[in-house]
Amino acid sequence: MTPEDALSRQVATALLTIGAVSFSPERPFTWASGLKAPIYCDNRLLISYPHLRRTIAEGFRQIIEFWELEPEVIAGTATAGIPHAAWLADRMELPMVYVRAKPKAHGQRRQIEGRLEPGQRVVLVEDLISTGSSSLAAAEALLAADARLQAVLAIFTYGFPEAEMRFAQADIPLHTLTNLSVLLEVAWEHGLLDRQTIAALEDWQADPYGWSEAHRE
Repeated sequence: MTPEDALSRQVATALLTIGAVSFSPERPFTWASGLKAPIYCDNRLLISYPHLRRTIAEGFRQIIEFWELEPEVIAGTATAGIPHAAWLADRMELPMVYVRAKPKAHGQRRQIEGRLEPGQRVVLVEDLISTGSSSLAAAEALLAADARLQAVLAIFTYGFPEAEMRFAQADIPLHTLTNLSVLLEVAWEHGLLDRQTIAALEDWQADPYGWSEAHRE
């Protein structure tokens, strides 16, 4: 059993318990990308819960150990991946850097903040995977800096086929602590969702762009 298998239900339960996940198929959320979605996951709430922060950091550490990754540096995506990367780096007593969405427009115009030497082994920490585009952009910035990227670690993934395809094409391993399928299973067991809502969420997961277009006002 992988750490992802062992921790998946625990992390999903934690996200539901603290109210990090909201469901609204009838009045969809609008993501920053403009995509309409029946769910919104705000992992930023985790930073307010010390015991859950420790669970996430320990889960990431276990993934690194299980998959025999040997990072020399922990990287975080700006902004939501930064705190979890920091707690993981502290737990493993490793250096840390973070990756901006784009280079600064002033000063030294860096995209990667912190000290990263060419050839160093890096694990990238993200809070959430949707289409995978922002995570892979950060990964590309690390690779452009001659880092040896070993994997991307994330707390949660919506499980879009597009994201899985993108990571496979980039040949970058992705490990997540939990995912939408497990989240829906736990939510059903706790009486938080009915079958109709679960069906709507599964339809959206299979075709998020088509679902979004069909639910525009």
